[in-house]
Amino acid sequence: MEALVVIDMLNDFVTGALRCERADSIIPNIKRLIEAARKHGIPAIYSNDAHLPSDFELKKWGEHAMKGTVGGEVIPELKPVRGDYVMEKRAYSGFFETRLNSLLQSLGVDTLILTGLHANMCVRHTAADAFFRGYKIVVPNDATEAFTEKDYEKGLEYLRNVYNAEITETDKVLKNWEKQAKEK
Repeated sequence: MEALVVIDMLNDFVTGALRCERADSIIPNIKRLIEAARKHGIPAIYSNDAHLPSDFELKKWGEHAMKGTVGGEVIPELKPVRGDYVMEKRAYSGFFETRLNSLLQSLGVDTLILTGLHANMCVRHTAADAFFRGYKIVVPNDATEAFTEKDYEKGLEYLRNVYNAEITETDKVLKNWEKQAKEK
């Protein structure tokens, strides 16, 4: 079973403190994936920074996506709804000191569709922990981004070469879900 993981599509990363100017380009495809996942009974899981003032990461990046702030909320276009899962994280990886793995195991998930920000940081570290736990990793290249083209390309290359991630496109994921639905 697959799960869709939406990583850090938060106000601070799209319009705020650590704005990624390239993030706007992936919002429509992530939205399509979320809507299709809900339609097909595929878990939609949000992996969101929810920092506390003591978090070590703030020394590198400054204050961003603080727990309980508007900056730490999912952007309005992609808001979670009832039935979606929201996992707070305090480091790059969605697995680090969270209950993500327990959730995935309880849902019978073996494949993760990773989307969001940043291909070379939070997507990469989440993919690393997924790989080490035996999950198949799929990354729609038009549903993830990074601060620069170079970081984006290097991030995807690393995911492919090191974690055997399948780099694909949103339309191919959607067609696969439609095909699976017809086979049921």
